[in-house]
Formats: sequence, C-alpha cells, structure tokens
Amino acid sequence: MIQFPKLKAVKNYLKEYFKLLRFAKSYRGTLALAGLCMGISTIFEGVSLGMIIPLADRIFTNKEIIIPGKLPPFLVELIDKLNSIEPLIFLKYIIIFVPVLFLLKGIFTFLQDFLMNIVGQGVVRDVRNRLYSKFQDLSMEFYGRKKTGELMARVTNDVSIITNAISYALKDLIYESMKAVFFAVCAFYIGFKISWQLPLVAFVILPCIMFPVVRIGKRIKKFSLEVQKKIADLNSLMAETIQGAQVVKAFCREDYELERFKKINQHYYKFTLKTAKRMLVLSPFTEFVGVLGVVAILWIVGNEVISGRLSFGVLATFLAFLMSMIRPFKKLSNVYAINQQALTASARIYDILEEDPKVKEKENADEIKYLNQGIIFNDVEFSYNEDEFVLGSINLEAKKGEVVALVGHSGAGKSTLVGLIPRFYDPQKGSICIDGVNIKDFKIKDLRSLIAVVSQDIVLFNSTIRDNIAYGRAEASESEIIEAAKKAHAYEFIMDIPNKFDAVVGDRGFRLSGGEKQRIAIARAILKNSPILILDEATSHLDSVSEKLIKEALYMLMEGKTSFIIAHRLSTVQKADKVVVFDKGKIIEMGTHQTLIESDSAYKKLYDLQFSV
Repeated sequence: MIQFPKLKAVKNYLKEYFKLLRFAKSYRGTLALAGLCMGISTIFEGVSLGMIIPLADRIFTNKEIIIPGKLPPFLVELIDKLNSIEPLIFLKYIIIFVPVLFLLKGIFTFLQDFLMNIVGQGVVRDVRNRLYSKFQDLSMEFYGRKKTGELMARVTNDVSIITNAISYALKDLIYESMKAVFFAVCAFYIGFKISWQLPLVAFVILPCIMFPVVRIGKRIKKFSLEVQKKIADLNSLMAETIQGAQVVKAFCREDYELERFKKINQHYYKFTLKTAKRMLVLSPFTEFVGVLGVVAILWIVGNEVISGRLSFGVLATFLAFLMSMIRPFKKLSNVYAINQQALTASARIYDILEEDPKVKEKENADEIKYLNQGIIFNDVEFSYNEDEFVLGSINLEAKKGEVVALVGHSGAGKSTLVGLIPRFYDPQKGSICIDGVNIKDFKIKDLRSLIAVVSQDIVLFNSTIRDNIAYGRAEASESEIIEAAKKAHAYEFIMDIPNKFDAVVGDRGFRLSGGEKQRIAIARAILKNSPILILDEATSHLDSVSEKLIKEALYMLMEGKTSFIIAHRLSTVQKADKVVVFDKGKIIEMGTHQTLIESDSAYKKLYDLQFSV
C-alpha cells in the first residue's frame, strides 16, 4: 500500500531546504542567469527531440507525417509544409540546422554549469569564512565541550556536502524540473492526440517513482547523520593521536589506538554503504518503471502505426519525450537523496552559526586604553557547570603596579581566576572591576589589549619565530622583536639555529624544546607591553640557569605593570607585593611573603615542604 507523505513532513522538509538555500542568498543574480540558460537549453533539447518526426517520416521513410485528431490551424499548416518538402532538400536543411542547434545548446549548457560552479564554490568560501569567523567569536566554554575533530568536520566534510546540494543538486533541481515539465507537456499533448489512454500511463508511472523515492530519502537522511558523526569522531581521534604521538609511542599504545581507529572507521564504512545502496537503487528502479510504461504504450498504439493511421515519427517522438521524462525524474530522485544528506549537514553547520556565545559584549560598550587604579574582584563565584563551584566568594584587589602571586595546590582555582580577567569566561556571581568599572562594560578587544598572558601550556603557531614573537603586535619593527627576544633570553638560541628568526617552529612549536617555547612566549608578552600581565607557571619549563635569567627579565617587565603570577615554585614569588593562598576555590590566606613565612600559615608549610633538605 502506498503511503503518502504527511503534510507536516513536507512542510518541515521545505522549511529545512529553504534554510539550506539561504547559504546561496548572495548569489541570487547568478542563479537567475543560470536558470535562464537552463530554460534556453531545455527548449533546444525539446527542439532536437521534435526533429525525430521529420527525420523518421520525411527523410528516412519518405512518408507523410500523420497525427490523428483535430489539430490547431498553425500546426496543420506546418505539417502540410513539411510534407511538401522533398526529402533530399529536407536533409540539406537538417545538415545545416543540427550542428548550429547543438552548438548553441552546448554553449548554454556550459554557461549554466559554469555559473552554478561559481555559486557552489562561492558558497564553500562564504560558509567556511562564516564558520571560522564564528569560531573566533565563541567563548572558551564552547571549546570546552566540543571536540576539535568535530569542529574540523563541520568546516571540511559538512561544507562539502552542502556545496554538492547547492552547486550540483540545485542545478539538477532547476534544470531537470524544467525538462520534466517541458517534456511532460509535449508528451501529454502528443499522447492525447494519439490516444486518451497514453497520458494515463504517465499518471501511473509518476507515483510509482516518487513515493519510493520519498521513503528511501528518509532513510538516507538518517544514515547521513551517522556518517557525519563518524567523520567527526575520526577527525577527533586523528587530531588527538597526531598531537599526542610522543605519548602514544612512549606507552606503546599504537595497537590500541589503531583498534580504536578501525572500530570507528568500520562504523563509518557500514553507514556509508547503507547510504550508497539506497542512493544507487533509485536510478535502476526509475528506469525499470519507465520501461514498463514504454511497453504498455507499444501495446496500446502499436497497431495504429502498423495500420498507417499514425506515422512512426510521431509515435517515436512521443516515446522520445516520454523516455526523456525518465532521466529528469532519475536525476531528481538523486537530488532528493543528496538534499537529505545536505539537510543533515546544514543543520550541523547552523548549530555552530546559531550558537550563542556565553561571553557577550554589551551594546555601546565603553572603550578602555589604560589602567589607572587597579583590578578588584567583588564576591566572585564561578563554575564550569552547575554542579560545583570552582571559585567561591573571591574578594581580591590588585592595585596598579602591584605584583600579586597566586599559590596553592593544583586544582585550587588559580588559573581559573586569572582566566576571568580577559573574560575567557564570565563569573556566575559577583563582578570584576578595572578602575571601578565592571569589565563587562568594556569592549572585549579593548580589555584584552591591556593584557599579556604567558601560560604553562605554550601555544606557538606553525610559522616563523619572528611571527610568533610579534603575534600580539604585528606592526612591531625588527629591532623591537630582537630586543624582546634578548630580554626573554631567547636571542642566543635563536641565533644558533638555521634561518634564525625566519625558522619555522612546526605545529605547536614541535621543533623547539619546552624551555625554548616558553622563552618565545615570554618574548611575545614582553613585546606586547600590556599594563596587565598574567604569568601562569611562566618559568615551569626552564632549567635553573635560564630560570634565574628569566626571573630578572620578568621582574623588569613587571615594573609599573599590574601582574598576576601563578607559580608552584615559591622561589619565583618572593618579591611579590601580595601573596594569595588558594585552597579548594577559596582564598585562605593573604599577605606578603615575609609576613606569611613568619606566621604559622599554610603558605609557610608549602614553603618549608619545597625547601626542606
């Protein structure tokens, strides 16, 4: 029993499809021009099929064109003229006309394909730009819950899928629909003239093709979602194991990671085959149904041709138009299948584009260029999820030019606290104020331009040493870059490597040692010369000699700047104006190094533990 698609399902499909087409909104003019070329190509193709009548009846068999039934006067006059032309003269006309016809058809076919490629490749460029732009706008909370491979899959695989839907499938949707309608009108008109039974055959064929296509399309959409999920999983696994190749090899986990990859890849293979099977079955199915229709037509009107009441050319032309309808419907069935895949990919892309950043800039935000007084934390509470607060009731003041050291066990909340200053995250409660103004009132870029960060997790980009040092000040001169490298004690090792400042550091600075990467990061912060400085274990990867030199450079750098130092090595915080001790997300002690060391404090216990012999 044939199940008609529900109206709600049709509405949802159209809603999702028009949302997909919004990606091509800026190419409406190009699409219109491509549509015009498709219309002209369709007419040329119809004319080429109509030439079967004179070729079969007048040239090859030298018989009259016979169409039963009453015809319009202009058509009767045209047939009489064609019947009066000698076959040899007609052949000469055809020899001249056919090459011109197919040349023009070829030109417009090329134009429509080229214009649709402009649309398709333009959409690829635009959507990838929009996605990457969105990645820059989204807050750190988003990256904390999304896998790198999943985001890469959105930019590569998902965008490619919607491109197929817009450049190729949309072209086929417009072009093949035009041809299907044009050929149907011609076939139905000729069919009615031959026998009223012939159009009924078409009315039977079309539902037999369309409804299975709709049912198969639903399954394709479901499997496509699984395919795209597995692509994201594969990308994520590859990103993890490539970046962590040293750890994988050190722990001899190559076989384990290979099995993980094979398992995900097998699932991808399985769902890809299921999708392909359903897409491939559509073409032979529609072709078989079309052949059944042709057989039925031959059975109905074959005797008319044999008896001479219908010329062979007219029947051949009718069959040509009818069979030509099958190819557009075959392509349209593939369009439907491609669109089902694309709708899934489109939804995944819109998930990113419509993601609401947790950290937002208020309208008409204030500018801030300088730090005049200091930074104050007022009853700040923060959690990465609703279950447990990482920071609770933090009250802290850092006056302009003060060096504030944050100490405590790992996981106490020190890095989280300094991450709130540049608004990587926003606290759930309380406020952080600069010069008495809530940092939420400032423009985010202005705020972050006041801050230089050196963290223990050093991120260098796969570019030159020069580019990495100048990352925070692209306009810096060569002499300024060199001076920053010297202050960070990076100049010496830079001059010892090939290409010096033009040396490419590799992915995440893979070609440099941990200490070298850290000195490059410190040089980057020195060059930025921001009034607020955050040093999160900035000397953790340095040897004792380099650490001593870097500490002197950092103290010089911190002069006149409001600085936050996170350090497990308490030797690096002794000159701080204020030492703040954290435990389980709360401040438990605060004072200078000397006052805390002279009391029975938690800080003194940490200090004694580190320096006990």
